[in-house]
Amino acid sequence: MAFYLRNPHRQPTYRETGPAADPLRVHRRLPGYAPTPLRSLPVLAARLGLASLHLKDESNRLGLPAYKVLGAAWATVRVLEARQPAVRGWTDLDDLRRRLAGQRLRLVTATDGNHGRGVARVARLLGFAAEVYVPVGTAAARIAGIESEGARVVVVDGTYDATVATAAGVTGDDVLLIQDHGWPGYEEIPALVAEGYETIFAEVADARARDGIPAPDVVLVQVGVGTLASAVVAHFRRAPYPAALRLVGVEPTGAACALRSVEAGQPVLLEVGADASIMAGLNCGAPSSAAWPALRDGMDAFVAVDDEQAREAMRLLAAEGITSGESGAAGLAGLLEVCEGGSAARARGDLGLAGAHVLLLSTEGATDPGGWERIVGRALGGVTP
Repeated sequence: MAFYLRNPHRQPTYRETGPAADPLRVHRRLPGYAPTPLRSLPVLAARLGLASLHLKDESNRLGLPAYKVLGAAWATVRVLEARQPAVRGWTDLDDLRRRLAGQRLRLVTATDGNHGRGVARVARLLGFAAEVYVPVGTAAARIAGIESEGARVVVVDGTYDATVATAAGVTGDDVLLIQDHGWPGYEEIPALVAEGYETIFAEVADARARDGIPAPDVVLVQVGVGTLASAVVAHFRRAPYPAALRLVGVEPTGAACALRSVEAGQPVLLEVGADASIMAGLNCGAPSSAAWPALRDGMDAFVAVDDEQAREAMRLLAAEGITSGESGAAGLAGLLEVCEGGSAARARGDLGLAGAHVLLLSTEGATDPGGWERIVGRALGGVTP
């Protein structure tokens, strides 16, 4: 059953004051870079009593079906630049590869699919090896996608959190762990991954300025371990956005680790198996320690949604011509819950949703094409079979 929590730890004066990261300086030099679409959904906006509803569609980012490559690329390049002065000042990807020639590095990570494929793509672009650890039960299509980038995939007989621990234990002079989940002693790289996602929001701001779209009053974001959500806080809790802008985290009911942590007032670890939810990218048992302060202090509320709500959101987006996977559609599932679900009586007033301008993120396309087709009821790019 879906449930909603207004964050009792929200700090009204929480503001980001330092300079924003500029990952576009790296992303623009990657093959195939182009801004992803900001899509207007007027029919759904009218149904939900909103002034406008826009969705940032990350179903095709640099040729991959998810946004995660942005964080992986920025974090990897920043680490290489910091550790190796000869790398600094590179002009394009060919120049960067020349400066890295002769180095034998292995990028290692744990994933439930999308982050691992992003890391594998970065490794391939730089001429490195990649070793990606996935929890048992990961969809075969997601494993195949990682392997298509030339990475070695290792299936761990355990949860996502156990898989993270396994990857963190990989050692060697050639190992560079590029993980988006932080823990005490390992927070610098997850923070860099979060910085890499600033490109998404810079593109949203550019599209709004170009098309005359009002600034959002409410932003809903998928949580997982919280890295993307912390990037949302970093962007929207700084000028020129008003302090009154509402930020809402969305999680599966079976893996609501951030909601439960906020409820407890400290990070908690939930037992979350691979079958906790079809929203595989959000099946995480604990928030990242690198993201936790932003989640605790900067988010206004959290909502947990069940699998059927995610399925309905996928079908609604498909009807709008948008291909969104189970985790990708979770943001819309959360919006449906707070606007017209069991949480609406309280949440609509808490969040000021009547007549609001709302921004959602669709964080992935059909990363499991067979699953998408079964849920939506038609072939990808086709008609109902």
